[in-house]
Amino acid sequence: MRTISGLWRWRHNPLRRATDLAEAWLALAGLVLILVLAPLAGVLVGGVTEEALQRSAREQQAARHRVTATVVREVKHSPLDVDPESASGGAVRSRVIAAWRGPDGSRHEGPVVAGGARPHRGGHFPMWTDAHGGPVARPLDPAAATVHAVLAAAGTALAAAALVETARRVTLWRMVRRRHARLDREWERAGPDWGRTGAGS
Repeated sequence: MRTISGLWRWRHNPLRRATDLAEAWLALAGLVLILVLAPLAGVLVGGVTEEALQRSAREQQAARHRVTATVVREVKHSPLDVDPESASGGAVRSRVIAAWRGPDGSRHEGPVVAGGARPHRGGHFPMWTDAHGGPVARPLDPAAATVHAVLAAAGTALAAAALVETARRVTLWRMVRRRHARLDREWERAGPDWGRTGAGS
């Protein structure tokens, strides 16, 4: 809002100083940059991020395979874990010893994280593996990739707007300091004669 309020200095006024006009130009430049540069930066970063994340999601979907694992036993004193990317937004998971077959038919057994708060022995749950049957994280979901890209775009736009406004304020602060320094020098030259006899006051 201060950027917009600086535009009042454009008004014609016989008392308007050159510095007032410079501050008006600064306010206008800041407003244009915020309205044009910030959204443009957000769109560019969002587009690049979306493309990179979607490519990564496609690669992960192609390289990772969903298999069914069987619980052999639960790991004792296993802390419960929360899956932040689950559909419910916070599915509870626990660590177990499980057995499964890889996409190539190989048998595997080892500690993995299973869905469900307390999986029982012999229970089944889905998991993701690589081409050799090694456990891997679930592949990135295309919808989640889009959400991350939108957040990156919004964050970039806000950061660009904040950067422009910060630069405008710093420049304005320096202009005001120079103006005050100039007024102080003029005051020092004129001040000592004020109130003296014959000084015209």
